[in-house]
Amino acid sequence: MGLRLVARVLHLPTAVLYGSLAFFISVLHNVFLLYYVDTFVSVYKIDKLSFWIGETIFLIWNSLNDPLFGWISDRVFLNTKHSGVDISAPEVVLKRLKALSRNGPLFALSFLAFWVAWAHPGLQFLLCLCLYDSFLTMVDLNHNALLADLAVSAEERTSLNFHSSLFSAIGSLSVFASYTVWNKEDFFSFRIFCVLLAGVSAVGFTASTWLLRQRFEAGAKLNQEQESILKGLYVDEPSAGPEKRITLMEYIRQLMRHRNFLWFVSMNLVQVFHCHFNSNFFPLFLEHLLSDRISMSTGSFLLGISYIAPHLNNMYFLKMCQKYGVYSVVRWLFLVKLGISVLMLVAGPDQIYLLCIFIASNRVFTEGTCKLLNLVVTDLVDEDFVLNGRKQAASALLFGMVALVTKPGQTFAPLIGTWLLCFYTGYDIFQRDAMNNVNTEPGLASGKILTSTLRQGCFYLLVFIPITCAVLQLLAWSHFTLRGKRLLAVKSYRQALPMNVPSRDIKTI
Repeated sequence: MGLRLVARVLHLPTAVLYGSLAFFISVLHNVFLLYYVDTFVSVYKIDKLSFWIGETIFLIWNSLNDPLFGWISDRVFLNTKHSGVDISAPEVVLKRLKALSRNGPLFALSFLAFWVAWAHPGLQFLLCLCLYDSFLTMVDLNHNALLADLAVSAEERTSLNFHSSLFSAIGSLSVFASYTVWNKEDFFSFRIFCVLLAGVSAVGFTASTWLLRQRFEAGAKLNQEQESILKGLYVDEPSAGPEKRITLMEYIRQLMRHRNFLWFVSMNLVQVFHCHFNSNFFPLFLEHLLSDRISMSTGSFLLGISYIAPHLNNMYFLKMCQKYGVYSVVRWLFLVKLGISVLMLVAGPDQIYLLCIFIASNRVFTEGTCKLLNLVVTDLVDEDFVLNGRKQAASALLFGMVALVTKPGQTFAPLIGTWLLCFYTGYDIFQRDAMNNVNTEPGLASGKILTSTLRQGCFYLLVFIPITCAVLQLLAWSHFTLRGKRLLAVKSYRQALPMNVPSRDIKTI
């Protein structure tokens, strides 16, 4: 029985093993997002100045480490050599898996550093955030890069992304389990829970990457044997040009000439802004639009479903992508977002059931779109590979450059949202007496402030932000040309290139 189980594990499909890596990320990261601020504010009693200094430094590091780690990982792939491709696809995959096998357990350890007080709260806050985000970035970059390196065809990549979404949804259940042990007064049970999660994640990373490495090491050895044979057959050409080393500035200039990359990051910047706007203001909308109309259990259900439903919904979207293509599905999602927002605007804030559905669906569809965009980035990896004649596709670096341009949307979301709310209503969420500053009409009873000015301001913020985002995204997405025949041509070229015999003279045998 034991041998049979081991045999089944060794023969698990690649897509399942790839998806399991998303589980080991999700099971930790969702708990981190939900509790790290409350832990430092309510348990460790961090002061406001230290908190904002830590967040400011973290925002800078969070934006810069993606392209930095991507460059460190993929700079060797940017050099072009006229004598042929030197690094095989199995070797690239092995490079990603080795990075995951090292950084995955370290990511789990950095997660544990949050839940035990070991330094001054301000110093611990800064060090924990930067350390955790560094290992998370390394894991995310290599995991996303594998999506482009394991497969080229849209069907295979969709299958990989499907399994990733499935396991991410399962990993999100850790949020529900955490509610049973979360207690600010008695932190012991929660710490034990986090240790167990970290242990599962560390062991899972080690086991999954080991199984995948066993699968690709055989292909790498075979490729090395073939290359050694071919080297004996090829005559060196004295006219062959030397290796051309690409600097970071030259790579950035190449990206600036990559029109589809520019249109994509323009659209994705708005998408990241909208995703984080929904996350930041979801509790505010529940409090000021629905708190007096729905039960606490309904509010908790809406909050919980917003974490899991995007992953489950994404599996359906991926099936649609296989049939209609990613470009069309993303475009229809933008149109749906625009349509339901306009419908909600016309219906008004008093349609409670429609408002509940809209608040939940707005977050679910927006997060679902974010999950699909990794497939578009992998297509951009293919186009970059073809346009610039890479030795290998610089997958991690391109994902890092996308993050560099789009991550400012995380900062813009709370800043613009709070400014708009304060501008239109006078409500400042950072002030304890914020309700006293709400702009009201003369003669309006103070007890009706929430149901009039503030409620109306929150409602307009809720519907006008997605309307504006959808219009901007549809405009940018209409200029994106990596679809249809052009996308097929790019994929066909990349799939055929490794199979081509290099254009060199062959010795007479």
